[in-house]
Amino acid sequence: MPKLIPASLLALGLFTVTFAVNLQAPLYDAYAAESDVGATAVTVAFAAYVGGLMPTLLLLGGLSDRIGRRIPIALALVLGAMATALLVQVPSWTSLVIARFLLGIGTGLATTAGTAYMTEILGADRAKSAALIITSATSLGFGGGALATGISLAVQGPTLLPASYIALFVVAPVLAVIALGLPRLDMPRPVSLLRLPVFPAGTWMFGAAMALAWSTTGMTIAVVPLELAANDLGGWTGLVIFLAIFVGFLCQPIARRMTNNHALALGFVLIPLGFLVLLAGVWLKLLTLVLVGTCITSAASYGFTYLASLAEVSLRAPDDRARATAGLFVYAYFGFSLPVIASGALADMLGLLTAMIVFASVQLVATAIIVTMWRRRSLLSATALEAG
Repeated sequence: MPKLIPASLLALGLFTVTFAVNLQAPLYDAYAAESDVGATAVTVAFAAYVGGLMPTLLLLGGLSDRIGRRIPIALALVLGAMATALLVQVPSWTSLVIARFLLGIGTGLATTAGTAYMTEILGADRAKSAALIITSATSLGFGGGALATGISLAVQGPTLLPASYIALFVVAPVLAVIALGLPRLDMPRPVSLLRLPVFPAGTWMFGAAMALAWSTTGMTIAVVPLELAANDLGGWTGLVIFLAIFVGFLCQPIARRMTNNHALALGFVLIPLGFLVLLAGVWLKLLTLVLVGTCITSAASYGFTYLASLAEVSLRAPDDRARATAGLFVYAYFGFSLPVIASGALADMLGLLTAMIVFASVQLVATAIIVTMWRRRSLLSATALEAG
């Protein structure tokens, strides 16, 4: 089988897994209203995704080394359809929590196995190309689900069974069967089913950057829509979430032509800049600034930072790519969840806008500290090389 066919089918499978993750985002306020809960509850439901994903990364990041790459990907597709079906059958905040938890497990299984599998399909000498395909497919999926539901609601009107859900129910089972039929290219290893992630030496700054970048994306997906709805702009939620990820996809070819360090440095600049522009748009109630800020943060999160980080850990752990990918996502999803939950709690106490201002302030300080540490260590390493 030519490489193009399994690579394309794998990319489509990973797109569909991540498509399911934010599919329900434009309906967060509807599920919250069904259960009469506030911003804290919404962000807790949003972060339940990480509650399923983190144990999967921490304990099962190397599962595919034992059972093969195909089964985890097929299982992730089935979990995505099951989680969405639960929301249709029992639309409530509780169901949203459970669904997000299942989606987290699926994402953890698929991204670790998929990254290693794509590199095996294309060859170890094309590790950066494999990373580009993975980041492109998952970026489009994360953003495409929210946009598809947003469009469905615009066409259908208010409903808890948008056409985007139906599309997932049709496609996911088919792709799960196809995934099981893909060629097995990995060599099974008699390793423990429970395997902790690994953190390759010298990649801490890439993990820290992912945490910062994805905390911004988490705020854009979970908290910003609540503020938009409060300002009668809720109809734009799907587009905002789509832009929060899609623009990053458009920037990935540019990031690929840069060194990983240069792409990371640019990401550090764009992360706080984008959120400040977005915050200004929310403050002034200017949708244009909200969209521009979202695009800038997207370029940082899913463009330069995501590709550089995934490529770097893959290159530094050629014999343990699945577990190294799990280690990177541990950083990323800590950022994706904890600041968002804290901001939701703060929003219930002081208001959404105040919570966003506090988040922006902490983000600026954290970025400055990490960049200073990175620069200092880089200078020390350069000095040691010259002395040697």
